[in-house]
Amino acid sequence: MAAAAAPLPDLPSVPTLPKKPLPAGLPRGWYESHNRRVKAMRLAIALLHSGVDRPEQARNRRIRLVAQKIGVRPPSNTTCRMVRSLIAVDKH
Repeated sequence: MAAAAAPLPDLPSVPTLPKKPLPAGLPRGWYESHNRRVKAMRLAIALLHSGVDRPEQARNRRIRLVAQKIGVRPPSNTTCRMVRSLIAVDKH
């Protein structure tokens, strides 16, 4: 049985930049990829603010709990992998 993750602290309210319309006429896959990257970045930032600083601390369950807490739809496994890759640090 795995140890329970520490409860998430209250996440700070961070102001965001104003949204701009996306360029028209690109393939649907571009929009899907763009939105996935934006979602992964928001989740990675929220996890970093909550004290997660290593990819192995960001299990799918924890990422999905943070998504729920910040009001984002539950991410797919692919998005969870992307979040972990954004948290990964280069040790050089």
